[in-house]
Amino acid sequence: MRATCKKCGSEIAASLLSCPNCHSLVYAERLSELAAAAEKSQQEERLGDALGQWREVLTLLPRGSKQYLTIEAKCAALSKQVDAAGPAQSKSWMGKSLAGLGGVGLLIWKFKAVVFIVASKAKFLLLGLTKGGTILSMAASLGVYWVAFGWVFALGLVVSIYIHEMGHVAALNRYGIKATAPMFIPGFGAVIRLKQYPTSPHEDARVGLAGPVWGLAAALVCYAVYWSTGSLAWGAIGQLGAWINLFNLIPVWQLDGSRGFRALDCGQRWILCGIVLVACLLTGDGLLMIIAAVTAYRAYSGGAETPDWGALATFAGLIVVLSWLAAIELPMPLETPGA
Repeated sequence: MRATCKKCGSEIAASLLSCPNCHSLVYAERLSELAAAAEKSQQEERLGDALGQWREVLTLLPRGSKQYLTIEAKCAALSKQVDAAGPAQSKSWMGKSLAGLGGVGLLIWKFKAVVFIVASKAKFLLLGLTKGGTILSMAASLGVYWVAFGWVFALGLVVSIYIHEMGHVAALNRYGIKATAPMFIPGFGAVIRLKQYPTSPHEDARVGLAGPVWGLAAALVCYAVYWSTGSLAWGAIGQLGAWINLFNLIPVWQLDGSRGFRALDCGQRWILCGIVLVACLLTGDGLLMIIAAVTAYRAYSGGAETPDWGALATFAGLIVVLSWLAAIELPMPLETPGA
């Protein structure tokens, strides 16, 4: 379907964003509306909303044009403001690691913080459950896992996966990136589809690693209940959740680890490889050997132009804590929960 240029009257193919004759923008009116809304959001310090509106502007501009590059730079600057508005980071290595993990870092030191964090995020977690597709696909996955493992373990696993995916959604919302609610794939986990995309490796790393961070929080909650009550079902759910999130940190294909890895320069990649190898030696987990091998290969192949120490601290912290949780020995034999 073709449109007509309002300025010169030329026909414009539906895929074009500017007139091939006079070069005027096809969506000029919509662009003006979005720009005005974004400026207003910035004035009201609603940075996430402003970022989302500027990102929508990018989708209506010809890639590589002067206007596109200007708005892209504006998005990058706003993204830095969003990060700066977050919790202040300590200058020490340990402080950076805990700040990188956010509330999860505090959980390591003080388990009663778990209750506060779960309560503060409960409203957001419930929002995803208002989507029919999420509910139906979650029910289908629950049924598959129920048949295999029993209802208690199945329910815990599905909730853990859901929390992991909502971690991605929370990070996407923070950067004003539109995405769908989680959709479960029985037997394979869950996915979310992005309607917009991060504009830098820095953003992509934080969105990618947010899932394992929230997944780690869920695993810690399960272990806290297990250590408090002695219920082996909770321990098993926490351990499997930790292993799944650790698996997601393999820096390959579309896994979360690959997205986090994008922001690391060559030196940081080798540092992370060393940390993974140490964790592997301490726990004997073969999965960590796979992560180390892929990390070394990608480090050898190069890295980002600029270092991202926040991404490295978060990635390293996740490796350390998740590998510890996955290696905890549970009493045996353990009957299938809920069977």
